[in-house]
Amino acid sequence: MQTPIYLDANATTPVLPCAATAALQVMCEAFGNPSSTHAAGLQARARMQAVRDRATRLLDAGQGQLLFVSGATEAIQSAVLSALCDVRDRRARGDAAGSVLVVGATEHKAVPESLAHWNRVLGMGLQIAVLPVGADGRHDLAALQALAPQAAVVCTMAANNETGAVSDLDGIDQVLRRHAPQALWLVDGVQALGKLPLALSRRRIDYAAFSGHKLYAPKGIGLLYVRSGAPFTPLLVGGAQEDAMRAGTENLAGIAALGAVLQALEEGGTFRDPATLVRMRDRLVACLRSAFPGVVFNTPLQHALPTTINFSVPGVPSRALMDVLDAGGVQVSAGSACSAAKAAPSDVLLAMGVPAERASSAIRLSFGPATDEAWVDAACARILHCARALADAGRATPAPAEAEAPPAASAPAVADMPAFLAEHPQARIIDVREAVERLASGPVQLCGRTTAHAALSQLTQHAGSWMQEPEIPLVFVCRSGARSARAAGLLRSLGHANAWHLPGGLALQAAQAA
Repeated sequence: MQTPIYLDANATTPVLPCAATAALQVMCEAFGNPSSTHAAGLQARARMQAVRDRATRLLDAGQGQLLFVSGATEAIQSAVLSALCDVRDRRARGDAAGSVLVVGATEHKAVPESLAHWNRVLGMGLQIAVLPVGADGRHDLAALQALAPQAAVVCTMAANNETGAVSDLDGIDQVLRRHAPQALWLVDGVQALGKLPLALSRRRIDYAAFSGHKLYAPKGIGLLYVRSGAPFTPLLVGGAQEDAMRAGTENLAGIAALGAVLQALEEGGTFRDPATLVRMRDRLVACLRSAFPGVVFNTPLQHALPTTINFSVPGVPSRALMDVLDAGGVQVSAGSACSAAKAAPSDVLLAMGVPAERASSAIRLSFGPATDEAWVDAACARILHCARALADAGRATPAPAEAEAPPAASAPAVADMPAFLAEHPQARIIDVREAVERLASGPVQLCGRTTAHAALSQLTQHAGSWMQEPEIPLVFVCRSGARSARAAGLLRSLGHANAWHLPGGLALQAAQAA
């Protein structure tokens, strides 16, 4: 199967070779514990401090502290806990603290859920108010000004992970300085790292969260910025690491990898400049317009990250278009990876006033700032190929309803396809993806065999002939393994006792072959 074009960088990114090298070097050679006082420990501590110093420069953190954490979720939890504990203490003393927790309508779910969790655990009973956004995805500053006098904590992102909408941080900063001197401000900077200048020390930001795996570092490493003088309550205790602000032996390999990425960012050459990223984005936009004449872009491009495009093709649901693109070797998403399993339209797009039908057709296309021109050329070629497959299949309307296997029907999985085929040479492999996916990918071969095709939505039309040969094993395959399991279950429920499915689907087979 062809090497995929990955267009889901807002979910995660590959690790830069220099970052992988740095992590491996630390794990194999410079593995000292930064808390140890011997030479290996001192060297590890120096390496860790060098990364912290570089991050401080790049983020313009000034006198604020940067803590190494496991990722943005931990950073957000730590910031929310710290802010609410301070609000509780101020209220106990009778000081001005505010009574409302303000959270942007389009925040990543980690933020409002953290606010609700700690508000409940601490018994605060504070009101949570949603700060609306406009059609451009940017926060309503007039609404913020109205909420500001009662605000205890304000949470806004620097750039949205689904739409790429860039927040007016300077506008928010001015409102809070003038109207909410008591409020603590948390900024989710995950999608901004390496793409936007955040100038942390020059803004009234108390806390900011960052995640390494969104910018070519491994998963499991992130940063929390704490403004100098901002209140802080440790989420993790039991050790003196990170100036006793975050207990636990530091993830030195992850820190080294993050440091390599930040070094590449600071020195230039690896990452594209903003003008180049805009040019790449514009080429992809032009390609989408050519491929899908009715395409609608859900975020004004002038207010979006140049690395994120959120669009809808009217009449083609997100799931259907994602399946076609994936079959053609283009990997995209319908929104946040943390909410990918949900079938409902994106809450982010609905908050922007996007109609539910259009939101149900939304696709997020995102790439990283290390992308090159050749990669964009390849992506455009694949997208155009997939669009032709849609046209050839007559897929201007939603896919037909798929057959549902009865809940009681279950079918065994084929754990080892070569061994199964060796034992059952007469077995038939049946691809149950829709016709348009097969057009996009071409006929699929497994273990040297070309698969037959019977779309899950039309499976019952083929079942009769299969039932006449119950001794012949049928192995159903699809992209992820979900539809093939349903197909095998359906055949079993109809009485074909020799129906099987391939767990993990073609995606897992491709990974194993690679």
